[in-house]
Amino acid sequence: MAKLLVVDDEANIRLLYSQELSDEGYDVVTAASAIEAAEKLQSETFDLAVLDIKLKNESGIDLLQRIVKERQNLPVILCTAFSCYKDDFSAWLAEGYVVKSSDMQELKDEIKRVLAKRQKAAATAS
Repeated sequence: MAKLLVVDDEANIRLLYSQELSDEGYDVVTAASAIEAAEKLQSETFDLAVLDIKLKNESGIDLLQRIVKERQNLPVILCTAFSCYKDDFSAWLAEGYVVKSSDMQELKDEIKRVLAKRQKAAATAS
């Protein structure tokens, strides 16, 4: 079972993602801020992170850059209400990009795709 870190400053989004992704068989840990996410990244191991771009006090892009620098092997999917960030070069550091929607299928599919890609790469490297 893959362990996911979901970072979003909206409590209802964290709850929705936690429930929906847990139903898919994932172990889901949530964080309400970049600071909380950084603490969890220090104390726990994750297979994938899902980040909102608009967070209080620090952007998800800043957090993405820190993750890439400190945890190069952790894939990140940006999940935001703003499609305009897809053209931001910093966003290209992420393995995936999903525009938030009430339909969770696109996010679920992207998580499966990124995890499968990582598994295939790990199997090839062995």
